[in-house]
Amino acid sequence: MPPSKITGILVDNIVATVNTVIPLLNELHDGFGPPFILAISNTAVSLMCALQNMKRNKEECCQLTENIHGIISAIVNLYLQSETPGSLPPAMLEHVGKFTETLHKIHTFVEAQQDSNKIKQFFRQNQMSALLKDCRTGLQLALDNFAITSQVTLSHDINEMQTKTRRMHAELPRIDFSSLRLHNFGSWFFHVPNFEQVPDKIFYGRDSELTQIVQMLTQQCAKIAILGPGGIGKTNLARAALHHPDVAAKYKDQLFVSCESATTNVEVAGLIGAHLGLKPGKNLTKSVLSSLAKKSTCLLILDNLETTWEPLNSRGGTEDLLSTLTDIPHLALIVTMRGAEHPAKVQWTRPFLPPLAPLSAEAARQTFNDIADYYHESKDIDKLLQFTDNMPLAVDLMAHLVAYEG
Repeated sequence: MPPSKITGILVDNIVATVNTVIPLLNELHDGFGPPFILAISNTAVSLMCALQNMKRNKEECCQLTENIHGIISAIVNLYLQSETPGSLPPAMLEHVGKFTETLHKIHTFVEAQQDSNKIKQFFRQNQMSALLKDCRTGLQLALDNFAITSQVTLSHDINEMQTKTRRMHAELPRIDFSSLRLHNFGSWFFHVPNFEQVPDKIFYGRDSELTQIVQMLTQQCAKIAILGPGGIGKTNLARAALHHPDVAAKYKDQLFVSCESATTNVEVAGLIGAHLGLKPGKNLTKSVLSSLAKKSTCLLILDNLETTWEPLNSRGGTEDLLSTLTDIPHLALIVTMRGAEHPAKVQWTRPFLPPLAPLSAEAARQTFNDIADYYHESKDIDKLLQFTDNMPLAVDLMAHLVAYEG
């Protein structure tokens, strides 16, 4: 059989299997509205259309998409087996979020294979090679995270899964939502893609910064930059503000978008669009702005934005995106970035939050003790802390090392 016909059959099989799990995602979204599910569904539908229209690199496209059915099945099954209806533990939810980003990248790669212009192909060759590498890495990570081998996809009974999803959906009105809390996260768990529990102990020595941010956010839809060197705790401080009861009470919609994988403002907009559940496209900036403008109140956190802001060739676009976002009056914005410089073109709320400094010696000791509380010899703790310079990330890593190794 000619290779083209074999590829055509393979494409048809991939599309058919993915189409069997799309209704499961829709049932799950309609019943519980968990983060990322709508984005995965919309992206998968669009991806299957792009797969059928590709003109080049068909083998690579098939390799990238042949396991998507199994991964989606695994995600749905995790929700069906969870103790709390319609929710997942934060660590697993992080895996779902990362898969959503990978699925968007796969869609971008496959959609680019529809272009038959050889000149464009030549100039985009390096870009596509880097994107393909990211897709493969992200896909393998998803296969590992959801315990799926690349050779074997899951064989769940689709009809049984769909029946269980509908039954859970039908029982939804009888569920006491006040009891649907995971650890100490609170009701915002159903609105925010929270990637990990942030214990209060992490914020020893950050009370003043947290108080200032909460006051700014509750008094107005503030625009705040959390700055400082790497490992200083910028992300954890942003999450602490997001989780604060006063902030959660004011902002009906909350989005935490990790931007370290983005290299341009268009990719940042794509990540925001994924969290909003928008259908993927070449440039989602207008769709993102329109969607955010329709919300009554919203807090948007762009974490690790330095990836797109530090390079001079992408800085202007990043600042333009921030400027248009801050033009939305009811949108509060927090960005976390390495360094001490605020991006231009944004009316940042004053007074500026000072760049974060290392923890005090006492705060570092408290953090360390909470993580490795069995390690009681203070002289040894002091000796270990000397290696951390009281940097929160270093303290955390050292404490976990002690906890595991003794």
